[in-house]
Amino acid sequence: MSIFFDSPQGKRGLGEGHPVFVIAEIGKNFIQTEEPKTTEEYLENAIALVKAAKDAGADAVKFQTHNFVDEQADIDVVSPHFRGSDRYNWVKRNDLSTPVETFWRPLKQACDEIGITFFSTPMSRGAAHKLDQIEPVLWKVGSGDVLDFVMLDHLRTSGKPIIISSGMSTLEEVDKSIAFLKEKTDQVVLLHCVSRYPCPPEDLHLKTIEFFKERYGIPVGFSDHSTTIHSSMAAVALGASVIEKHFSFGRELWGSDHKVSLTPQEMAELVSGIRRMAEDRVYRDEILRHELVQKGMGEKEKVMDEGEAVFRPLFRKTLVAAHDLLAGTVIEEYHLHAKRPQAHLFGLASEEYGRILGRKLKHDHKGGEPFAENDFE
Repeated sequence: MSIFFDSPQGKRGLGEGHPVFVIAEIGKNFIQTEEPKTTEEYLENAIALVKAAKDAGADAVKFQTHNFVDEQADIDVVSPHFRGSDRYNWVKRNDLSTPVETFWRPLKQACDEIGITFFSTPMSRGAAHKLDQIEPVLWKVGSGDVLDFVMLDHLRTSGKPIIISSGMSTLEEVDKSIAFLKEKTDQVVLLHCVSRYPCPPEDLHLKTIEFFKERYGIPVGFSDHSTTIHSSMAAVALGASVIEKHFSFGRELWGSDHKVSLTPQEMAELVSGIRRMAEDRVYRDEILRHELVQKGMGEKEKVMDEGEAVFRPLFRKTLVAAHDLLAGTVIEEYHLHAKRPQAHLFGLASEEYGRILGRKLKHDHKGGEPFAENDFE
C-alpha cells in the first residue's frame, strides 16, 4: 500500500516501492539553553537546524507543537527522560515561545523555500488546531498519544496522512489505535518505537517491523531512539519505509532530546547508508550482520520494554471538562480535553472518548475536572 502527499519537491509516496522517507526529528531542539530566549532566537535556531537537515540529505523535518491549556495539568511532575524542568512549565514554555504568526508560519515558509517537507507532532487537539492554521501536509502522533482519541478524532478527519509511533504501548493498545484511525482514514503509517532515551541498540526489537507489516498491511517505519545509525539502516532492510531520528547540533546541549539525537554529520552518514543499501545488496547484508544489529533483532512480536513502562502514567491522558459544565449537558467534542498526567488525574482514560459523547451529565462539572463513569445518566 502507498500513501501520497504533496512535498516541496512534488508528489511524494510512502510505502513499498518508494524511496525511504528520512525524517530529521528536530522536535524542541531549537531550545538549547536553560535560560529562556526570544521567539526570534528560537526561530533562528530552528531554521539553522532545518538547513543542516537538508544538507545532510533528510527528506523532512519534524517538530513538536504544544498547547498547554488542553495538554498538561498544572501538577508538579518530572519525566525521567528530562529532569531539567517539570512537565507543566516545560510544555508552557514551549507553547508561549512559539506563536503561530511569529514562529510556526515563518518556519514552515522557510522549510518550503529550503525545499524540505515540514510537519509537526501536535501534543493535543489544541496544538493540532494551531497547526491547522499553516496547513501541514502530514501529521505525526507521538507514542504518548496513541490513545488520545480526542486528538486522533480530529486528525483522522483531516484528509492528511498520519504517521503514528507505537512506543510505551501494548499490542492491544496499538490494535485499538489503528482500528480507531482506520474507521475514517486509510492514510496511516505505523512506526515501531521503543520509548527509552536513549535506547541501547540491543533492546530495539527490530523484528517488530516485520510483525507490524504482516499484522496491519500498512506502511511501517522505525522511530529510533538509539544514538547509532546501524539499527536504522537494518530497519530499512527489514522493510521500514520511514525512518525518524532526533536531530541536533550537539548531544551536550540543554533540553529533553539532544542526548538521543544525531549530529548533522551522523545524519548525513545515515542517509548515505540508506541510499546505498537500495543499490548494494552486499552492503545491505553486511549491515544486517553487524554485531549491534544482531543483538537488537528480538522476536517477531510487539513487546513493551520494561524501561518504557515508567513513562506511561506521565504521558497517557485522562478525559476532563474543557470548561465549566452544568448538570444536564449532553457531551459533545468541544466539552472535552484529554490531559496529562493520567497518574494524577483519576478518571476515564482518553480512549473512552467515543463512549461518553452524547451522554448527559448528572451534576455540574468544573473545568479541568476528570470524568468518571458515574458522572453520566
